[in-house]
Amino acid sequence: MSKQTVSFLELFKQKKYSLIISIIEEKIPENQRTAGLYNLKGVCRMMLNKSNESIKLAIEDFRKSYFKEENKSKLIDSIKNLINASVIYFDNEFTKNTNALSDKFFEEITFIYGKNKELFENNLDLMKSIIKVFKRTSDVENIIEYLKKIIHFDPDPDAIASYIFFNNYLYNWSQSDYLENAKMLNNKLIKYSSNELVDLKKSKNSKINLGFVSSDIRSKHSVTYFLRSVVSNYDNNRFQIYLYHNHNVEDDTTIEFQKYIFKTSRISKLNDREVINLIRNDKIDIIIDLNGFSSNHRLVLFKNRLAPIQISWCGYPNTTGLDEMDYLIADKNLIKPVDEKYYSEKIIYLPKIWNCHNGYDNKRVFNSAPSIKKKFITFGSFNNFRKINDDVIEVWSMILKKVKNSKLILKTSSAVSKELYEKKFKKYDILSSISFLNYNKNFDDHLSQYKKIDIALDTFPYNGVTTSFEAIWMGVPVITMQGYNLNSRCGESINKNAQFTSLIALDKEDYIKKAVSLAQDEKDLIKMRKNIYENALKTPLFDKKKFSEEFFSNLEKIYN
Repeated sequence: MSKQTVSFLELFKQKKYSLIISIIEEKIPENQRTAGLYNLKGVCRMMLNKSNESIKLAIEDFRKSYFKEENKSKLIDSIKNLINASVIYFDNEFTKNTNALSDKFFEEITFIYGKNKELFENNLDLMKSIIKVFKRTSDVENIIEYLKKIIHFDPDPDAIASYIFFNNYLYNWSQSDYLENAKMLNNKLIKYSSNELVDLKKSKNSKINLGFVSSDIRSKHSVTYFLRSVVSNYDNNRFQIYLYHNHNVEDDTTIEFQKYIFKTSRISKLNDREVINLIRNDKIDIIIDLNGFSSNHRLVLFKNRLAPIQISWCGYPNTTGLDEMDYLIADKNLIKPVDEKYYSEKIIYLPKIWNCHNGYDNKRVFNSAPSIKKKFITFGSFNNFRKINDDVIEVWSMILKKVKNSKLILKTSSAVSKELYEKKFKKYDILSSISFLNYNKNFDDHLSQYKKIDIALDTFPYNGVTTSFEAIWMGVPVITMQGYNLNSRCGESINKNAQFTSLIALDKEDYIKKAVSLAQDEKDLIKMRKNIYENALKTPLFDKKKFSEEFFSNLEKIYN
C-alpha cells in the first residue's frame, strides 16, 4: 500500500472530505488519476454535500472511475456508487417538478448493467442497487427477478416482504401463493425471548387503548385521508388512541393528528426491542398496523406481539401471513367467504366498505365533461406507474384505438421515468395519444388535473384506491374490473359503494367494451358525471361519521 493511499485513508477516517478532493484535483494530474482515486473523490463529494450540484459532480467521478478501470473484477464499487448517486439525483430532480430530466436518464446505467451482467448476478450490493433503477423505470418483472436472487443469497425478511409486495402488481400469483410466501416471511422474523420484553397487558380498563403504527402519517400521504376519517370521529369516553410514527417528519399533518389522539410516539430511531417495550408499557389493548409489506414496515414488532389483539388495515391490501396478526379489516366485496382460507388473519367484515375517505378542504364544484368543449374523449389514470403492467397497456391501447381521436393522460406521484411506457405504448402505435403529466408538489394543482379527464381508467390486478376516491370526489367516473383477491377487488368495492356497478367489468374484453360504450354516449357520460357530483358524498365512500361508528363498533365487538 502506497504512502499516498495510507494518507487518504487516514484523512477519510478523520472525515476531511474537502481536503481529499482538493489534494486529488490540485496535486494529481488528471492523466495520473486512477479509477480508485476518481471513486474516492466521488464518495467524498457524496459525504460532504447532498446538494444535487455536488451529487452531479460525484456521478461524473464515478463514471470516470468506471471507464478508467481495466480490471473487471474491480468495477463493483464504481458501478454501485454510480447507480446509487444517479438514483438520488433522479429522485431529487423529480420532486422539484423539473423538466430537466431526460427520458433516457438511466440509459448509460442500463448499458453498463448489460455489459457487466455477470457481476450483478453474484454480488448482493449490485443487485440491491440495480433494483433501485428498476423501481424508477417501473420494470416490475426485473425487480421481482432480482429480489428472488437476493432471497436465494440472503433470505432477509425485508427482501422477502418486497418480493411479496411487488408480485401484487402482476397476475403471476394466485392468492394461495401470497399466503404461502407470506408464511415464509412469518418464519424468518425474529422472536425475542420473554425475559427481554415487558409483560403483555392482560387486564381490561374502562377505556380501550387503541394504537396505530405507521410510516406514512405525514403531509398528503394517502393513508392520512383514511386514518383521519377514523381518529377525527370517535367517542373518547370509550377509546384512548395512541399513534406510533415510524418516521421523523414534523409537518402540518403530524401536528394536526396530535389533536385527535391521546399520545404520539416516534419509533423510527428505536430498535425493535425498545419499540416493543415502549408499546407494551403503554398497555395497548388493540394495535393496528397501517404498513403491511409496504416500505419502512416494522412487521417484526407484530411478530413479537405488541397487544392482545393485532389487526392489519389500510396500508397494504393483502394477507401478512403472520401467526400473530389476528385480524384483517375488509368488506364483503373484497374477500369472499370461500377465500378466507387464503388469508392467515380472521376477517373483520365492515358492513359497507373497508375504507372511508375524509375528503378534501377545497370546495367541490361541478366540472362538465371536458369532451363537450374539446370534441374528443380524454381518459386518465393518476395511479403509480408500477400498476400499469403489460395487460393494462394492451387494454388501454385497444380502447384508444376504438374511440376515435381519444387521448390518455397519465401521471404518477412516485419518481419514475416514462421511457419504458413510451416504448410499450409505441408497440401498439398509439403513443401520440398519450400525455405524461409532470409530478406536482402542489396538491390542489394535482386535484385540478382531474378536470381534464372525462373517464378515469383503473389499473389491474393492483387497483387504484386513493386515485379512485380522488376521481369520484372530482366527479369523474372510474372504469374498473373484477378481481380475485382483496388487492384486485378494491375498485369493485369502491364502485359498488358508489352505486356504479355498470362501471365494473367482468374481464378485459368487458372493460374495453364499457369504456368505449361510455365514451361514445355523451348523454350517459354527462348524466353519470352529474350523478357522481350530486351523490358521491352521500355514499359510504365519504360518510366518515357512519364509517367511524361501524369501525369502532367492530373493534369493541372483538375486544369484548
